[in-house]
Amino acid sequence: MNKKWLYVLSTMLLLLTVAGCGGIQNVLKSGDPELMYTTALKHYQKGKWTKASSLFEAVEPVYVGSPREDSIAFFNARCKFKGRDYDTAATLLDEFRRKFGRSVFIEDAEGMYALCFYQMAPGPTRDQTMTGRAIIAISEFLSHYPQSERAETFREINRELNERLNDKAYLNAYTYYKIGKYKSAIFALKNALKEYPDSKHREEIMYLIVSASQKLAHNSVASKQADRYLSMLDSYYSFVAEYPNSGYIRELERMATEAKNYLDSNNKDNR
Repeated sequence: MNKKWLYVLSTMLLLLTVAGCGGIQNVLKSGDPELMYTTALKHYQKGKWTKASSLFEAVEPVYVGSPREDSIAFFNARCKFKGRDYDTAATLLDEFRRKFGRSVFIEDAEGMYALCFYQMAPGPTRDQTMTGRAIIAISEFLSHYPQSERAETFREINRELNERLNDKAYLNAYTYYKIGKYKSAIFALKNALKEYPDSKHREEIMYLIVSASQKLAHNSVASKQADRYLSMLDSYYSFVAEYPNSGYIRELERMATEAKNYLDSNNKDNR
């Protein structure tokens, strides 16, 4: 373990035996930086994150430029993280990693920075901006610390977040299908398939492309129907080639028959 970490931990353990002071306000009013610092460490060790953070913030300006500066900045950011104030924690950790690139705490700070965005990332039904930021931060962490003991955990989180984006793309496309905007649905479904070719929704997406194409063709003006039925059959044949035993086959065969009958009755080449 790094000597600085040993020193900090030893200090914390020693402080557990020190007689407690009055309330936080009394410590703050004392104006004694050392008292504020040591009391902050005591609360930090006990997991009293709000109290510790208040003291670290109060004493931080005093120790700028000192060996304690990075410790105080890191501990305060971690207090915010532990208190679930992820937005503030992310801001503090970003400042920390830019200012203290050689600190003993840098790996933990960058890992926690990525986890802030992971914690703030919503489910797939909501905007995924924060999910994208989490993926970027996690990728940076793995790039900087590929041998980290937490690397596999971060890779698993990364897979989870990418799956969330996958779900979002599918849900967005399905929404177009559900409200009858079939042209937009086809475009969105094909994009989702292109972006996430190994999606767990792949079979359903391919089914929806055929179904949306059939509905679009059926509801089109006569001048566009033939081309749209031909496009629908292309999607149908792709589906059958990939999922010959799918539970959707019977329904899709009915759609394909309708398309072929239309093309035959209008003397079109049904390929």
